[in-house]
Formats: sequence, structure tokens, C-alpha cells
Amino acid sequence: MSEYQFYDFLAIDRPLDKRQQAELRELSTRAEITATSFTNSYEWGDLKADPLAMVEEYFDAHLYFTNWGTRQLVLRLPLRLLDLTTAQQYCWAEPAEAYQSDDHLILNFTSSDEDADDDSIDRDGEGWLADIVGVRDQLAAGDHRALYLAWLFLIQGGEFGDEATEPPVPAGLGRLTGALREFAEFLRIDPDLIAAAAQASAPVTPQAAADPAELAGWVAQLPIEAKDTALVELLCGDGPTVTAELRRRFRADTGKLAENTVTSRTIGQLLDIAESLRS
Repeated sequence: MSEYQFYDFLAIDRPLDKRQQAELRELSTRAEITATSFTNSYEWGDLKADPLAMVEEYFDAHLYFTNWGTRQLVLRLPLRLLDLTTAQQYCWAEPAEAYQSDDHLILNFTSSDEDADDDSIDRDGEGWLADIVGVRDQLAAGDHRALYLAWLFLIQGGEFGDEATEPPVPAGLGRLTGALREFAEFLRIDPDLIAAAAQASAPVTPQAAADPAELAGWVAQLPIEAKDTALVELLCGDGPTVTAELRRRFRADTGKLAENTVTSRTIGQLLDIAESLRS
């Protein structure tokens, strides 16, 4: 069996300019490079660059897939949309870590299973990032379910003390979006552990589109300084970030953000519930 590696990078908030695309071309002569993406696969050889450094410099999302069981997902968000303190309640160590790079938060998840036969699954990594990347928008909007799933991924191996308690439990774990389901599948998160965690997660129903009249009333009461700042940032090309921040602020001000639940369940109890469900 030959080795297979697949690299996929996406630029979401800002497209890559010609200079950046030229810099990326120096890293690979055969990669497919556009204003929003960098994609390459290898059966012999390797990418001659550090993927984390590429995310920190150029991209907002990265997926790495191999046929020997290693999978990696990296997401970059502006700190104004998701702060380090919040992220590190859930992701504090490998293989699910959060750290700061300049004015961005980096989430780095790595799933390794040498016994997995990823050479035989139906997909080779291509297109998987497009299916998963919606979790980034959800995180930017204040939905922390992906962070909680990452915490489950972190503790499912039993490497942390059974007496440690879980972080705040977001609503909606019993009704995951398609992107969250792909996220869980990619990281091989135990579905029974997700079901165990969902027992303390409040139900959530999909939010209807914001009523234009309600939005207009909310915008009218915003401070002039906030409106001016948003307009300047929009004109400077920060549209996706500004839009996400305003939507999250609107949802928070109007009570549309799903609340988290603080419980006293320990890691050991969750693992026991998951084992009971599995049995």
C-alpha cells in the first residue's frame, strides 16, 4: 500500500492577493492554488512547509488526511469572535488545543489511529473540509457545540483524571448540524459519549431568519461609534468578521443565543454513561 497524504486549506475572511499566492507557489509547484484555497495530495514526498504556520499566515481552515490513520483539522478565528479563555475551557492540550497567534485564535485537532484502515474508506479527504468548515461559522456566531465535542475528543481516551468535571454544556448536543456531525466523524469522537453528554444538554430548535423590523429596531439603538466602526471595517474588507460579530451581538442582545448549562458531572461519570449506552 502506497502512502497517501491530502492537504486542504481555505481562506475565508479575506482572499489571498497575488503576492500571497506567489509565496504559496514557492512552497509547491504542483498544488492547486486559488484566491481562496490551496490543495495538494502526495503519494511520494511531503509538503515542504509547516501547515500550522501556513494557517497562521494565510488561511482560516486546514484539513490533513492520510491513509495511515492521521487526521488533522485546524481552524483560525479572530479573537474578537472567540476568545482564548473561552476556548481553553474545552481545548487545553493535545490532541485538542487552542492558542493565540497575533489577533487570531487557532484551534488545532489531531486524530491518530494507526489501526484504522483509512485506505479503505469511501473518501480520500477531498471535499471533507467543505463539509466541516461550517462549524467555524457556528463558533463565530457563539455556538460552542464544536468546542464541547472537541473536549469529548480530548477526554475519550481516558488520559485525564476521572474526577475532573466537564465544562459548560451547550444546548443542542442532541441535535447536531451536518457540519458538526462531519466534525465528529472526522475526529472519530465516540457517538455513545456524545449521546451521554447530550443528556444534560438543553434542546434547541433552529432559529428562524431574523425579522427585518426587529433588526432595524436593534440597529437603530446601536451607539453611533459602533456603527461607524462597523462601516469602516466593512470598507476595509473585513465583511465576514464584521457580519459575524454583529449577528452574534444581535442574538445576545435579543436573547437568541442558546445558553450553556453548568453541571457537576465528572469525566468518569460521562465515560461510564457512554459505556452503559454502548452495552
